[in-house]
Amino acid sequence: MKPTIEEILQENARRNEAVNAEFNPVTGKGSVGERFLLELPDYPIRRQWLPTGMMKVPLVQKLRESGTVERFIRERLGCEADEDAMESVVESFVRLRNRYDFPFWAAVHVYILSKETGEGEILFRLSRPQRKFVNMLERFRTANRPIRMVLLKARQWGGSTTSQLYMAWLQLVHRVGLNSVIISQTKKTSFAIKAMYDRALSRYPVGLLHRVGEAYDANEAKMVNVGLTGDYKKIPQRDCTITIASYESPDALRGDSYSLVHCSEVGLWAPTDMKSPDSVVRSACSGILLRPYTMIIYESTANGTGNFFEREYKAAKEGKSQFASLFISWYDIDLYREEFETEEEKREFAEKLIENRLNANVGSNREEPGRYLWWLWTQGAPLEGIKWYVTERSGKDSHAVMAAEYPTDDIEAFVHSGSMVFDKYRVEPLRRTCRPPVYVGEVTGNGEYGEKALDNLHFSEDRQGCLKVWSLPEPDLEEERITDRYLTVVDIGGRSDKADWSVIAVFDRMDMMETEGRPAVVAQWRGHLDIDQIAWKAAQIAKYYNDSLLVIESNTLETHDRERQVEGDQSGYILNQIKSVYDNLYARSQSDEEIRNHVPVKYGFHTNTKTKPLIISSLVRIVRERLYVERDEDVLTEYLQYERRQNGSYGAIVGHHDDLLMTRAIGLHICFSEMEIPKIVTTSRARRKGRGAISEAAF
Repeated sequence: MKPTIEEILQENARRNEAVNAEFNPVTGKGSVGERFLLELPDYPIRRQWLPTGMMKVPLVQKLRESGTVERFIRERLGCEADEDAMESVVESFVRLRNRYDFPFWAAVHVYILSKETGEGEILFRLSRPQRKFVNMLERFRTANRPIRMVLLKARQWGGSTTSQLYMAWLQLVHRVGLNSVIISQTKKTSFAIKAMYDRALSRYPVGLLHRVGEAYDANEAKMVNVGLTGDYKKIPQRDCTITIASYESPDALRGDSYSLVHCSEVGLWAPTDMKSPDSVVRSACSGILLRPYTMIIYESTANGTGNFFEREYKAAKEGKSQFASLFISWYDIDLYREEFETEEEKREFAEKLIENRLNANVGSNREEPGRYLWWLWTQGAPLEGIKWYVTERSGKDSHAVMAAEYPTDDIEAFVHSGSMVFDKYRVEPLRRTCRPPVYVGEVTGNGEYGEKALDNLHFSEDRQGCLKVWSLPEPDLEEERITDRYLTVVDIGGRSDKADWSVIAVFDRMDMMETEGRPAVVAQWRGHLDIDQIAWKAAQIAKYYNDSLLVIESNTLETHDRERQVEGDQSGYILNQIKSVYDNLYARSQSDEEIRNHVPVKYGFHTNTKTKPLIISSLVRIVRERLYVERDEDVLTEYLQYERRQNGSYGAIVGHHDDLLMTRAIGLHICFSEMEIPKIVTTSRARRKGRGAISEAAF
């Protein structure tokens, strides 16, 4: 449904209201996390919105009950509410709030160097993306969990600053003895991050480094050198050290133990013969226990795919590591806005955005098509942000360059060298039918190989199993059956955890009997086994799904034979073994001449320079026109990470897989181009009952 200009303008006003929502870190209004209001008319801050964690603190409870500081002093402390008593309560309350409220602590006690020309040092007031980051950090801390984060970011919003100063907060306010280390690409960059810490500490009240009532010298050193290199500093009052290291020179990491690790611009850490990002991180983090108030942060802009940072971000996003992921888009950053001079200009911009929302054409390589700008709107960017994007994009000669500096989502952040095969605007609608499987388990028989493998087949639920099932097979009726209903496709990978996955996908084609009907993915096995085991596992699943057509991609079988240097066609041997006990095995079509010359039938689908472009082109069309029903969201990720390389070949971008995608490409090609449309036929049992003399009756 085409949106109206008024709808766009109303939504834009709502977005801008959220952008401009009040944030006062001193009063706490609009600050990070859940908060409650504390009103004390005679306190320097009369109305304070405090973190809910403070509600259970006795001092806060008693102040709330008393209603004023003066009454609290007289009734609870039993003394005169003179100036000294009032100052003592205020100091105790500030110290208490420092422990619970990082934005308050930063805005009251921490100075940073402003990036705005001429402003010098200013108190650290969190920006919108910084609050988003701190909110996630606080979820870990307040849940009493170790803090583990992978931060993928756009440029210029202070992610490194926030990481470092949050670590400083843990060291200076929360725990004594928390040693930290800063690791950046170069030591110069690490020292720049460390200089920020020095600046903050130089103006930090020395009294806050001591306990209440503890004697101290107002001029005492707050940071001292350890050794002669300048790589180690110590804060004596907190009994903690700060170590400076770099990926280029990681020697400073040796022999020390840390509780807090800040790895900056990890995407730039290129492996060499002498070291790798994994080894450097391991040196810094191996001794850190999974305990509260420990912290490991990997933060970086993206720098290509297949590297350590991209792998760690992906694992965190998929919930496969102890880390959480966070992405900061360019439109989360208030710098990246361009205001409209008049309301009429804004209306015209909105109208143009609507009218071109389906337009795929561009006038030059310094523009984005209308549908991309509309996609920015659907992602949450305000009109002012999109206007800025159009202006900034005119200074870049490719989308890849723009995406590298100002990514909109975490998929385009990781720039690739080739051109993407699938249109992400066409991939996204497939997500509507994706859902968790109804069952997880395995199909097993009386054996793993041969005829027994196909006897007594049954499905057993097992949450550790590799087979995801969205729909179990529907058995044929005694008097009729559906022909060509199920299709089972196999893409064979390797046996090791680092090899490509082996995937077995099952399609249900029953709805294709209707004019607009679409095949649907109903089951999928994904895992690592030996190649012959995969072939027999596929035969079991194919048999279980009503003796479905079994299509095994044969290239990997043949490649496996060459790598093992086995004699003869062992791939053919495996397929012929299966054929001897399972009739419905896919065979390549033969020419009349091959048939006349009695050329042996070749089983399995062969992916080569002729067939691969064909099945990929077919898959592109099927995805574009939504001609099938997808269930697994992981396939959509593979679509978005599949490229046509500069040499003309197809494949996943470095560090990713295309095994799920290939089962769809092969399966849907055969589904639409080689198999008959399913139909309902009567069985011989029905004929014996006198339902008709014809052998097959189509309905």
